[in-house]
Formats: sequence, C-alpha cells, structure tokens
Amino acid sequence: MNRVMSMLHRPFVRRSLAAVSALLVFTACQPHTSSASGAMPQASAATPPVAATPAVQGRMMLPDFASLVQQHGPAVVNITTRGKRIQVGRGMSPNDPMFEFFRRFGIPMPNMPSPDGRGGPQAPGQGPGPGQGDDDGEGMRQPGGEGSGFIVSADGLLLTNAHVVDEADEIIVRLTDRREFKAKLVGLDKATDVAVLRIDAKNLPTVRIGDPKKLRPGEWVFAIGAPFGFENSVTAGIVSSLGRGLPDQDSRFVNFIQTDVAVNPGNSGGPLFNLDGEVVGINSQIYSRSGGYMGISFAIPIDLASDIQKQLVADGRVARGKIGVAIGQVSSDLADSFGLDRPRGALVNSVEPGGPAAKGGLQPGDIILSANGKLIERSEELPTVIGLIRPGTDAALEVWRDRSIKRLSVRVAELEPPSAQLLAKDNAAPEGAAVADRLGLVVRELSAAERAAPGSEGVPAGALIVERARGAASDAGIRRGDLILGVNGKRIKSAKEYRDSVAQGGKVVALLVQRDDQQVFIPVRPG
Repeated sequence: MNRVMSMLHRPFVRRSLAAVSALLVFTACQPHTSSASGAMPQASAATPPVAATPAVQGRMMLPDFASLVQQHGPAVVNITTRGKRIQVGRGMSPNDPMFEFFRRFGIPMPNMPSPDGRGGPQAPGQGPGPGQGDDDGEGMRQPGGEGSGFIVSADGLLLTNAHVVDEADEIIVRLTDRREFKAKLVGLDKATDVAVLRIDAKNLPTVRIGDPKKLRPGEWVFAIGAPFGFENSVTAGIVSSLGRGLPDQDSRFVNFIQTDVAVNPGNSGGPLFNLDGEVVGINSQIYSRSGGYMGISFAIPIDLASDIQKQLVADGRVARGKIGVAIGQVSSDLADSFGLDRPRGALVNSVEPGGPAAKGGLQPGDIILSANGKLIERSEELPTVIGLIRPGTDAALEVWRDRSIKRLSVRVAELEPPSAQLLAKDNAAPEGAAVADRLGLVVRELSAAERAAPGSEGVPAGALIVERARGAASDAGIRRGDLILGVNGKRIKSAKEYRDSVAQGGKVVALLVQRDDQQVFIPVRPG
C-alpha cells in the first residue's frame, strides 16, 4: 500500500491518472446516438468486447412488470361493501353526557377521529372509502368500504380478506372490464382473515397459484389492488422476510410474508404475485402509525388461504386443530441450557391437564422441533401448523428432551368446537350453522379456558359472549366480544334464560352489556 500511495506523488503518474479520469467522465456523458468521427480513436476489430459490469447486468435483469400485469391483471377485482343505514347522532358534542356512550360502543358519529392512528399492524381499508359511509345530511349513515380480491375459479369463486366483507349487507364485485356482480359470501375465517365469495358468472379470467415456500428474501414481488379506490393500481417491491409472526392474538394462525410493496387502504384482499405471475399471498395488513403505508406490509401465504378456502367451500366453517400447550420462544440462552445446537423450535411452558398433549406424553420443558414433518424454527409457527391438522387425526411430533430427540404421537383436538355453544338454532339451517336471534345476536357461554384467563375473575356466572352482532343489535352498538349479563333488568344465569327473556321481550329489549370494565344498559328494538 505504501508503494501505491508513493506513486501518486510522482508528477508523471498524477498527470496520467488525471487524463484517464477526464476521458472516462467525458465518454460516460456521451449520448448513445453519437456518431461523430474523430472524437476518440476507434477500437481495432481485434479488441475483445468489454464484459458488462454488475450494475449493467442488474439493469438488464429488471423484471417486465408491464407484461405480467397485462396478462394477470384481469383476474383482480375491486370490492365495494355496504351496510345498513344507521342513526349517527348528528352534531353530538364531546361534552354531551352520551358522547362517551356512543364512542365506547362503536356507534359512528360525524367528525369522530379514527381509533386506528396508533402504531402497529392494522388492516388497510378498515375505514370507509371515498364516498362511503358518509352522513346523508339527515342524521343517517350507511357504513361501507372498499377492498380488492381475485378470481380463483372460472365459475366465479373469489378470495379476499375477511375484514373487507365482514358485517356487509351488500357486496359488489367489479371486474377490469367494468362488469359488476352482486357477490354471495360463501364463508369467512377471522382467525386467518380469509374470505371466499362467489359471483354468478362463467369463463372468468383466473390467477395461477404459486408456492410461497419457494420465496426468498430479496425476491421481486408485486401487488394489484385498489388503494384509496384507485382501481387496478400496481405496486412493486421485494420480499423483506418470511414466516413473520405478529403480536396479535387474532393473527396467531398466520405466518405472514413481509414485503416493502406499497399497500394502502383498498389494497386489502388483493393478490401478491411473484415474477412467474403466480399468486403467492393475499395482502392483508400494514405496519403504520398514520393509517397509511410506511414501508412494511404483510401478506397471508396463499397455501394457507387455499386450505381455508377448501374448508369454507366444503363445510362452511374452518375446523382448527389444537394440542393443548402453552409455548414460548427458544432464545440463545435457553438453547444453551437445554443443550440444543441453536435456537429453534417451540418451548412447551405448560401442558393442559387431560388435553391431547398430556395424553400424548408432552411435558413442560420439551422443545417441539417438528410436527408432521414440518420443521418449527420459531414458536409462532407451531399454531399455524397444528391449526391446519384436521381434528381427530394424529400428529407426529419431534421433541427435544434430555439432550436428545424423542418422537411422540398426539391426537389433535378441535379448537373451540362450536356445536354445543352456538345459540338460536334454525331447523332449516344446516347442522352446526349459527343463526342470529330476533335481536341479530349469536351468543354462547364462556369456555373454561376463557373463564380461567387473566382478567376474567370478575365476570359473573351465566354471562354470555357475543359471537356475532347484526341487524338491530349491531345498529344499537353491540359488537363481537361483548358480554351479555342481563335482559330487561334481570341477571341471566344460563343460555336458556337468555333465550326465554329475549323471546318474551316486547318492542324494546334492554340488554345489560359489559365491555372492558364498563357495564351499560343498551336498548335494542328488534327489526
């Protein structure tokens, strides 16, 4: 290095380097169409061509998004939803005694700030789109929104996000050729945020399904959707990470594809494509402090969505497996203490007494390394793998115990079986289906696990949890997850008492509702 540096101080060398540098800058600035003779000596015919630099090679390998969009874009649709018109309490002041009541129970009010301004994962497109959900000037409002979806079968089957169509009374699907169809909701699964729609049409363009397991961080991907209502918008980026778990209980069954593809409100439910033109994911969530795109977006792997689609089409619901364990992450220190070669797997913190894992021989301190041949690298992957195993079948587990691998077989049970818990059965409905009562509610008794959960100590016996709220109950402000404690001034002690009280109620039924730590009577006028 000293010899090289000393050469730079010699006058001849400095002049030579300056001349070469000037030549390089000059030639780099020349237009490609220049044919002036004498500008520089022509290379001899024997001079070999200069190899392309890595930067030039990179430019030559940029993907042709235009051709991909032209070929696969017609299978992407725009989805518009509308709900029931509701009274909004026009012009209510924050100082009004009823303001907090409307705010807490989710009844829309004009000019009320959105609660989604905090940072964290959130579903793009949860708020009303352009022209949707506005006050009509008479104190009435029709909730609605916009999203995206894509066609998976030529006879009219579509995939989108559950949060796009949940609680919608009307779903309109618009194709790129501007044809519009009213869609029927085949089914939805909130745990994975997947919904299946059907439209009455034939010979439709369809997407091709890819394999998200072949994705690699850094790989090009692109999305087509309707951000802010701008239909058929294309955005591109790369895969940022794979198998990403989110700190959200509702997302525990999904290991997301993280990308830097721009996803905004209205992109929800749209497809994420690879460079082969195959759908590898459904755009679902963004990480944002503003409600808009901030460089991080998440997509549901299409193989998981396809499995959910098959169950919803065949059975109308998703049967999800469980083995009855509480798990934690395996850190580097824990891996060392257990004698594991590196941090991997899911550490069993506790085992449900009498549950499938206990019967199969799992113990606290075991580290689950694989399930049915699928490797578990991080603990958040285990619920996804177990959840997709059909209840009643055996799962082959590899666990790390006493510094060696042991193989166990566990009979998978169903997570939260709905058969005995859903109320208001309709004789005309399929077996196991839930039909709302005259108030528009589907409620159930709390499970033993829910009663044992932290924070549930003060929940009265006989309280019922709201599984679904529609119609009059939804209009009154009741929503999923609320607890029903009483009807018409009387505490209920069982599901039967609730049914009888609602059936005997008059034109208005007063429900005692608990949400968080607050209790309030809500009058519901049956439709």
